[in-house]
Amino acid sequence: MIARTAPRPRPQAPRSPRGWAMAGALLGALGALVAFAPAQWLASGLARASGGQVLLAQARGTVWTGSAQLVLTGGAQSQDRIALPGRLQWRLRPAGAGLGVALQADCCTRTPLQLTIAPRWGGATVAVADSQSQWPASVLTGLGTPWNTLQPQGRLALHTQALALQWAAGRLQMTGQAQLDMLAMSSRLSTLRPMGSYRLQLTGGAAPTLTLQTLEGLLLLSGSGQWVGQRLRFTGEASAAPDHEAQLSNLLNIIGRRAGSRSVISLG
Repeated sequence: MIARTAPRPRPQAPRSPRGWAMAGALLGALGALVAFAPAQWLASGLARASGGQVLLAQARGTVWTGSAQLVLTGGAQSQDRIALPGRLQWRLRPAGAGLGVALQADCCTRTPLQLTIAPRWGGATVAVADSQSQWPASVLTGLGTPWNTLQPQGRLALHTQALALQWAAGRLQMTGQAQLDMLAMSSRLSTLRPMGSYRLQLTGGAAPTLTLQTLEGLLLLSGSGQWVGQRLRFTGEASAAPDHEAQLSNLLNIIGRRAGSRSVISLG
């Protein structure tokens, strides 16, 4: 009996030069698409992620290097919106396993704000380089209620130190500090100009804490709270300096629950 041998596999024909050229062209086109992705793509993504509350209007450049006018709104159905003076420039670059971000606002930053964003299993980490910046309080009006009623005026001085935020399994963890000084603040609900200056201090830890204190002024604010999971629980109070309650009565009625001469503030 004669044994039959298995047929030998036919050698594959080498890829034609035309095939290699097409593959190279596709890879080149993909690389160009990534490198020169228009800034409008970033604007659209930010609008969706923020529920329409943070917009990049008149975006120019690319996703990686561009500029736009920053606009804050009360959301997709809100008529409240206000633009930050000047333009916001950004620069995005790979940084290890994450992304390095530099932000420069014409009105508000002497040096760019530096952030590093790194994905993690089930979340992400955002590290903020130590920085100082100043922002007009009036931009908060664009966020809608209650800011559109208060219509704050003044300066917001932000200082960060070793600040890092981490989201994992639906929980927020924080290290470092962020301090926001609200300087020479006033509101359309009071004839006092200004009403005072205040400080919000955010301190990281196992349960990040938030404290509010009055630096100076006739409107007296104080309070404290902490994050439990992703929820802030805060209690505080507002009151008027002696002989100034009448000038601050409308404001005290809005910012909290009246309890005699005080207004009790409760969140969470």
